[in-house]
Amino acid sequence: MIARGFTWVLASALVLAGCAGSGEEELQEWMKLQRSQAKPNIPPIQEPKKFTPQEYVVDVAAEPFGLQRLAQALRQESGTATSNAALVAPELNRRKEPLESMPLDSMKMVGSLNRAGQLVAIVKVDNLLYQVKRGNYLGPNYGRITKVSETEVVMREIVQDAAGEWIERAATLQLQERSK
Repeated sequence: MIARGFTWVLASALVLAGCAGSGEEELQEWMKLQRSQAKPNIPPIQEPKKFTPQEYVVDVAAEPFGLQRLAQALRQESGTATSNAALVAPELNRRKEPLESMPLDSMKMVGSLNRAGQLVAIVKVDNLLYQVKRGNYLGPNYGRITKVSETEVVMREIVQDAAGEWIERAATLQLQERSK
């Protein structure tokens, strides 16, 4: 029995000793061969495009900071200033409603009611429900409700455009479907 165990240990040692050195040498040889055969493929860099300077030519148009341009701007401003002031003045003189202090993107229309023949929209803001009808105001841009339907609230807002002039634009709150 001892001889049999000894034979088994001796056979295992011989098998392991035979496998130890040969794999590493073959691997090193293969790596050398691959390095010698590998050739990098780098495309050449294109030459930069030739720069040709352009001569500056003064146009015959009005100078951007000339007196003509200034007079034209003042004429435009004085003509529209009165109409712009008339658009905003009534909004500045009235008492603000509670929903005017909240941005429109924080509001959601969640339903509508029919009260005495008039549609009333249910608007949710910060987990509170509000009833709004035609004539009420929403949002910070003087948004006056012009129409309430079962699916949306349509309003007219007064905002400043890029030139600083007051203009009217339409905005809507759509009915929000309940997500599950």
